[in-house]
Amino acid sequence: MVIGTDDLPADLRGALEGYRRHLAGERHVSPNTVRAYVGDLTELFAHLGRRGVTAADEVTIADLRDWLAAQQRAGASRGTLGRRASAVRGFFAWARRDGLLTTDPSLRLASPKAVRTLPAILDQTQAAALMDEARLRAAEQPGPLGVRDVAILEMLYGSGLRVSELCGLNTESLDGDRRLVLVHGKGNKDRMVPAGGPALAAVERWLARRPEVATSLSGQALFLGARGGRIDPRVVRRLVHRHLGLVTGAPDLGPHGLRHAMATHLLEGGADLRSVQEMLGHASLATTQIYTHVTADRLQQAFQQAHPRA
Repeated sequence: MVIGTDDLPADLRGALEGYRRHLAGERHVSPNTVRAYVGDLTELFAHLGRRGVTAADEVTIADLRDWLAAQQRAGASRGTLGRRASAVRGFFAWARRDGLLTTDPSLRLASPKAVRTLPAILDQTQAAALMDEARLRAAEQPGPLGVRDVAILEMLYGSGLRVSELCGLNTESLDGDRRLVLVHGKGNKDRMVPAGGPALAAVERWLARRPEVATSLSGQALFLGARGGRIDPRVVRRLVHRHLGLVTGAPDLGPHGLRHAMATHLLEGGADLRSVQEMLGHASLATTQIYTHVTADRLQQAFQQAHPRA
């Protein structure tokens, strides 16, 4: 059964709404993260309500641990448990600072240690084949959308953009002279990201065809959907899956897979970790370090296959 905030006591509904406003308005958390955190907290209070705990100031550390244990028994992954523990700590810390609570019961709530998994990676040959296939398809299509698709793929891989960042680009976001693109990223933070020659050339070809799609709804959006509005992330995900399906042996990845590939290929080419962190817009260097694990894994595989004393 899906539990909504309307099923909670009025005081808890008000507290969750206040926390929702805090996340969106003060911390500038993405709508998807806000939705996930509020959903986690709604489940927590529904769980505790069935055990007679109906107010935030009644919650104890034992209650929180009991809820996470129930989540684990239900099959939640370590990553999901970690996110839910983070949502709980964030809410109670905010409630304590805002004067809704006198104590924070989540101070000693630990997160399960996440298991780092190496993402499937598009290798450099497959990345080149992806762009070749996209250009071939664009040449076979009479309209401008194939040209747009090539530009999207080149920007996702060439600059390592998140799909939301790509969809948010405007025509003035590009600085072709300096080969940079202004990206509006997570946490309402802007950053300048390098753009390669092939990506910029592909975008220029798209801009020449953009008027064929543009309508009064287009505004300054760089990439447009078939009806002229700003392109939807779901459209981008579908086109990435579709084009990757044309590349023999390529893993079935979405836009984030092209971001992974860009970071991995940069490190394989000798880029330093801090520069890659800045390009990707990671708040923490630890997030970027997953890509050092990927490259180290590949080095280990090469060593095992080639060294006579492996």
